[in-house]
Amino acid sequence: MKLFKSSDLIRKSKYISRDLSWLRFNYRVLDQARDTSRTVLDRLRFLSITASNLDEFFMIRVGSLYNYLDYGKVRVDYSGLRELPFRRKLLDFAHRFVHDQSQTYLQELRPLFARNGFDILRVDELTEVEQKKADGYFKNTVFPLLTPMVYDSYHGFPLMMNQLLIFGVVTRMSGEGPEEGQERLTFVQIPANLARFFELMRKDKVIFVPIEEIVRANLEKLFRNVDIVSATLFRITRNGDFTLEESDDIDVDFIQEIQQGLKTRKRGRVVRLEVEPDASGLLMQVLKERWQIDNGNVFVISSLIDLRGVNQIVRHPSFRDKLPRSLAPVQPLSLPLGADENLFEYLKHHDVLLHHPYNSIEPVVKLLEQAAEDPHVLGIKQTIYRLADDSRVTAALLKAAENGKHVSVLFEVKARFDEERNIREGAKLEKAGCFVIYGVSKYKTHTKMAMIIRKEGEKVTRYVHIGSGNYNEQTSRFYTDVSLLTTNDVYGHDVSEFFNVITGHSQPDDYEYLITAPKDMRQQLIQLIRDEARNAKRGLPSGIVMKMNSLEDRDIIDELYKASKAGVPIRLIVRGICCLRPGRPGLSENIEVRSIVGEYLEHTRLFYFHHGGQPKVYSGSADVMVRSFDRRIEALFLIVNPQLLREAINILYFNLRDNYNTYLMREDGAYIKRHPVDGEPVFNLHKEFYLKNYGLVQDTALYQDFLAAMPMARVPEGETVSPSEDSLIAGEEVVLPEDEVDELLEAATEPALAVAQPDPLTPGPVPPVVPEEQS
Repeated sequence: MKLFKSSDLIRKSKYISRDLSWLRFNYRVLDQARDTSRTVLDRLRFLSITASNLDEFFMIRVGSLYNYLDYGKVRVDYSGLRELPFRRKLLDFAHRFVHDQSQTYLQELRPLFARNGFDILRVDELTEVEQKKADGYFKNTVFPLLTPMVYDSYHGFPLMMNQLLIFGVVTRMSGEGPEEGQERLTFVQIPANLARFFELMRKDKVIFVPIEEIVRANLEKLFRNVDIVSATLFRITRNGDFTLEESDDIDVDFIQEIQQGLKTRKRGRVVRLEVEPDASGLLMQVLKERWQIDNGNVFVISSLIDLRGVNQIVRHPSFRDKLPRSLAPVQPLSLPLGADENLFEYLKHHDVLLHHPYNSIEPVVKLLEQAAEDPHVLGIKQTIYRLADDSRVTAALLKAAENGKHVSVLFEVKARFDEERNIREGAKLEKAGCFVIYGVSKYKTHTKMAMIIRKEGEKVTRYVHIGSGNYNEQTSRFYTDVSLLTTNDVYGHDVSEFFNVITGHSQPDDYEYLITAPKDMRQQLIQLIRDEARNAKRGLPSGIVMKMNSLEDRDIIDELYKASKAGVPIRLIVRGICCLRPGRPGLSENIEVRSIVGEYLEHTRLFYFHHGGQPKVYSGSADVMVRSFDRRIEALFLIVNPQLLREAINILYFNLRDNYNTYLMREDGAYIKRHPVDGEPVFNLHKEFYLKNYGLVQDTALYQDFLAAMPMARVPEGETVSPSEDSLIAGEEVVLPEDEVDELLEAATEPALAVAQPDPLTPGPVPPVVPEEQS
């Protein structure tokens, strides 16, 4: 019998693991922190982002994996690995990332602090005067907030809060008596509302003292007349992938259900333990046994624990001038200067395409504000996923309701980590008289659309906004997105029908300009791909360009493989997760995958199909993921206005020309940074879009330059920004017989055994939670 190692499964699979692909994405973000052309503060900003990303990854993706492990459910990863071998590979890769992240901080960034006007110091590195200030801060602010919690035979194990800094302190009684020499374990949690650093001003620099160092230097004030044997700093991450008990006929209060889910995040099983070096053996034994974890879950951090906190340094007022300045938004090509003073009048005759952040979100917000005050506006309907702080959007909706207009708002209360804010904002709108819907049954409403109904003489006009990004004035300044403003009757009819679907009980036969999920988005995209494959087989021009956040749906991937075999040139621009293998002989030679990671977060979705020389381009809220097609309410809209179509094609053209922020994906899933070659000028799309004008848009030659004439971009040789597949799969192996290998690879293509999704339609049983005796 021929035997295979588990590494053979990874190499043999025609899919890339979703979770391993995500970790490679975080490596591309880490590459920004290593970019010496950036300022040290900008590099710290990106380092903080990698830490925040990793926290969410462990809470949701690793948490999802543990739902399967803890409950004994079968899970086959895209690579073909079962849950235990995959857990080992995933955590090994995460350990490697954390090591590289720490080394970036220690070796590349830390030495630059002093020469840039700041430093991070321990208490014993402060001057005598500075130490007195730190002691005063501890005495007056920190000490009253600390609550030591002992764990022994008389006291239950305390509840450890998710992602707080915690000291595990081992103490011993001194002197004579029955308890002499006995060691006890006490936990001291540092409250989240304390700043990550205590700040001190020297004449030439700002000193940042980590809060844990201030507590460490004063621990004896919490433990009187006992010996402190050891004090170990650690931090835990709990499973945040809670599953709601949902059905088509919900009988319970849905809002209470969401709020209960939020509580489970605080008590979910521990999936990661970060700890400083030389941790107490007693502490580690207790924590591992208590939380049923092993060394794979334990991350020894040689740098700062919780690097998210360096954002306090980045945002310090003293360094405001040292951060890169964002360029001012430019006027949209389709919206003349001054036209937004009366958007109703302009939109009656013109469509507008906005490309954020190069174009401001201001026209959208202004339209809502004008609608709130306009006496001819009858009503506003809108979906809301994520909002800004002090949102002008909700303020406009409140004003509209106060002015007697009909306002219907669908608040998605399952928007991860924004649930509480959306519940709060929804309640505020409800109180003002708005008709508020909190989610739609078992689906997450991810689509972004608004419709204003206005009476104009004898007719009623529908003003529609639909796009890829949130109604969030803050994120619109650093997320790239595309959106459409129009009064085209077809869009108005389609969006009206779609609102009836998501707020009522309606099943329209078809839409003319929309493709929607969960109805038939997957099948319509598959048909568009098949049309290109059919043209290629007939010797006709063909081509596909797709830009998205993530590519994970196997059905679409398989169709792209078939189209590639048929000769269709395919260019994919995927910022994050990509489960497709490009450039594999006999499978995907005609597919190129690139990722753009740089100054802005690429959030735009655009889908281009050459369509025999009459291109079809869609944009909207959906990525190519199982959850987008089956578990979310999504919408893609067809761009039909000829000028706006050219603008959308130009966006893709600039993405393919970029040689400054682009990473090319290899067949093994690793990425290599693209650089200008053979005298090619630098093309940074994050700057070039500010220079865009009508002449450039008219001259766009996407098909000729990137599909018909030019060969697929060759992935250069060189060092990858993340570990290669061969290095990833080195180490301990699981040996499997050949028939089991084939069976697992086949299972990896079956939807029922796919990677767990965070928003399942049919939830399984809730995984057991390790009880906490003392809260």
